[in-house]
Amino acid sequence: MYKIKTFNKIDPAGLNKLNDNFAITEDNDYDGIILRSYKMTEAELTDKLVAVARAGAGYNNIPVDLYAENGVVVFNTPGANANAVKEITILAALMASRKVAPAIEWVQGLKDTGVEVTKEVEAQKAAYTGPELLGKKVGILGLGAIGVIVANAFADLGMEVYGYDPFISVENAWHLQADINRVAKPEWLFENCDYVTIHIPLSDATKGFVGKDLIGVAKKGIRILNMARGELCDNKAIIDGINDGTIAAYVTDFPDNELLGIDGIIPIPHLGASTPESETNCAIMAANQIAEYIQYGNIKNSVNYPDCDMGRKATVDRITLNHLNIPNMVGQITTVLANDNINIANMINKSRGEYAYTIIDVDNKITDEVVADLKAIGGIMKVRVI
Repeated sequence: MYKIKTFNKIDPAGLNKLNDNFAITEDNDYDGIILRSYKMTEAELTDKLVAVARAGAGYNNIPVDLYAENGVVVFNTPGANANAVKEITILAALMASRKVAPAIEWVQGLKDTGVEVTKEVEAQKAAYTGPELLGKKVGILGLGAIGVIVANAFADLGMEVYGYDPFISVENAWHLQADINRVAKPEWLFENCDYVTIHIPLSDATKGFVGKDLIGVAKKGIRILNMARGELCDNKAIIDGINDGTIAAYVTDFPDNELLGIDGIIPIPHLGASTPESETNCAIMAANQIAEYIQYGNIKNSVNYPDCDMGRKATVDRITLNHLNIPNMVGQITTVLANDNINIANMINKSRGEYAYTIIDVDNKITDEVVADLKAIGGIMKVRVI
């Protein structure tokens, strides 16, 4: 029986996808973790832990490098909340343009003032006019699962769509509509577009990505939408851009103290993926991925190890090895198995940066002694027999 611990409330529709081989536990004896925004620390890293599944796209709450060093595979659920984020991004673009939020606040403030509301609205509504989206240029910064459907949605609204992503996958590229234009540099988006919407992951390399350099070359009156992560934008640069008129509006799903009370900044209280459909989709995807890995060793949508799939086991035993991506690692592994008279029926090895992953199906029963011999190889972090 495999044990799964949840560190947040996870939609039951996802947990119900776990079969009878799994049990939800409250203690600290667990094989896997499913969570949402809970901030993981070293304390949750146990010897028994093999996988963590984040029910959502962002994973900056998990120390993925530390977990990789210990052979723990971390998953996220790209695309599961994509429609919810797409919809709120369209809403953000409209709010950045049409000044609906301050207009509603103004109208609500007319209550009990004694004015004739209908006449006052007609007299003052010109203060809240704003441009249409049709025919405007919009730049998509990041063409992952969310960025692609956002790009397509804006194209369907009649906008000229330009995308930047040097690492776009073949699968995502196939899903882009033919009228989406790709550009070679992010600067181009800010120099030429009326709107830029951000859909890149947060990492050390992308923190503050939208800062004074990009805002410094931005088209005057640009509207910036950040439904991805607050730290992707440099707040000071955003505020400076608002104050000097470079930025007409900044809509963010990640408000903090310094962004409040500033005309032109529209803070949404992190509602991007807060739909029942999104939470259900993320939970189901997370549960399926962690179950597939724990039961069969297959990896899909990991953020610290390569995708690797060898289907369901058709032999006596399956060995999975999380290890460093270094020369002669596969040779050392196969030599150990040969010395222990283990016959390899099938094998796959994949790498991602400094880490690699190997699945081996064998025709023999794997003993504790064989496992010990494999663990003794330098650079191997975790060995499992399924």
